[in-house]
Amino acid sequence: MMVREGRSIRKAGTVVNQLPSHPDSERFSVTLCPPAVTAVSELVAASGVSKADVINRAVLLLGFVESERAKGHDLMIRDTEGSLERIHIL
Repeated sequence: MMVREGRSIRKAGTVVNQLPSHPDSERFSVTLCPPAVTAVSELVAASGVSKADVINRAVLLLGFVESERAKGHDLMIRDTEGSLERIHIL
């Protein structure tokens, strides 16, 4: 039986999962669309990090991109030949 004690989850007296200690941490429950589920799974497999880490990184990246766009900056990708392509996120 799992019991939540403070910021830890315990199973038979052993800490199973230490919840984030950051005071501003918040747990969300979201339903992802099928393409997002696939992307998360592929990123977990490729990076070796958890689903939560993949989603946290995605949110932080989008925040950075939006912040830069608000400054009038563009998002660009450079291919292996040096050509630039502007990326549009809707």
